Amino acid sequence: MKKIALHWKILIGMLLGFLVGYAFTAAGYDQFIKDWIGPFGTIFVRLLKMIAIPLIIASLIKGVSDLEDIAKFSKIGLRTILIYVFTTLIAISIGLALVNIVQPGNHISDETLQELLAENSGTAGAKIENAQKTMNSGPLQPLVDIVPDNIFFAMSKNGLMLQVIFFVILFGVCMILIEKEKAQPLKNIFDALNEIIMKMVDLIMLFAPIGVFALMAKLVAETSRPDLLVALLWYGLTVIVGLALMILFYIMVVYFFTGKSPSFFLKGISPAQLVAFSTSSSAATLPVTMERVEEHLGVDEEISSFVLPVGATINMDGTSLYQAVAAVFICQALGVDLTFGATIMILLTALLASIGSAAVPGAGVIMLIIVLESINFPSELLGTGIAMILAVDRPLDMCRTMVNVTGDATVSMLVAHSTDQLGDPLSRELDDHYKA
Repeated sequence: MKKIALHWKILIGMLLGFLVGYAFTAAGYDQFIKDWIGPFGTIFVRLLKMIAIPLIIASLIKGVSDLEDIAKFSKIGLRTILIYVFTTLIAISIGLALVNIVQPGNHISDETLQELLAENSGTAGAKIENAQKTMNSGPLQPLVDIVPDNIFFAMSKNGLMLQVIFFVILFGVCMILIEKEKAQPLKNIFDALNEIIMKMVDLIMLFAPIGVFALMAKLVAETSRPDLLVALLWYGLTVIVGLALMILFYIMVVYFFTGKSPSFFLKGISPAQLVAFSTSSSAATLPVTMERVEEHLGVDEEISSFVLPVGATINMDGTSLYQAVAAVFICQALGVDLTFGATIMILLTALLASIGSAAVPGAGVIMLIIVLESINFPSELLGTGIAMILAVDRPLDMCRTMVNVTGDATVSMLVAHSTDQLGDPLSRELDDHYKA
């Protein structure tokens, strides 16, 4: 009997989780879901987060040291950053265009706004306070934050991944600059460590269908006010349509620049998309993304080990699109006029905020507050606006994380193609077999 592909197993787990969660919640057993099923989803996410930092350290050091040429590293790094900025600008532009065409803010009633404010005021206040701390720092604070003062502390927190990447890239560059004979023993260690971590990814992914099932069941059990989702349907649909257009954009870019068919691309990346959807974390999905890109999309490990960890930290196309739609939507709903200059400011701030967004669930909301502050949004209305967004943020966070991961995979294929390091997965497996 033909073996069921991983992405189908994950999709089945997701659907079963939704059905079981709905059935148990309707029968009044939502607490059973939270107590006895939800923890398995938490375990799955923790397993992925557990290996995120070791994976970045091993794969990025291996990838940089394999280049053996500082000029080649500079070329790959520059191309990666430029393509990431370009795709983010496309995402924000799509979001701004859609939200101004659909104008979802006109469909929110005053009664719904008051309900949302009363229900989410505490959470919204905490988000606003966190954003205020970020805005009160100096203009060069993001640059300062990239450099760790204690690398071991940075390695202990997934939210400080950019600091880890900075250290690891510097470490890898120094391995290139010293004599090859002296660096080789350490390089062998990191090569072996990378192989071990990738094998851990394979083992953890065996648990993925169960983990996704538990995550979906818990999500349904915790959705206590589904009527609010209906009230914000237009806003949600606008974001989802924009995200779907970004997926289409990625497919077209991959096809026209690399010659790979849409079915090849989607089949290769779909398990990572589904894990991203269920975890809402680019960082947690990174191990799966790397495995799919290398083994199923044909990207050389030298490219993927650099492009993907960087992308999981600074490339947030889905989050940027959401921020553009959400900012304009809030202004529409609360009657705040937007000038052309304010719209341009949203575009620029959303671009910069995407670089600063942590690759963890809910970080986009904090960056949204910064985007709103950049256009001098009335402070007395900020709590109401954020409360509106929080009501439907979780399902949309799942969708935009899926787009973030797809964007990372797309850019890795483009960079690999531009450096002649994009091959056929089957032929790559045969080459590895004969080398062994």
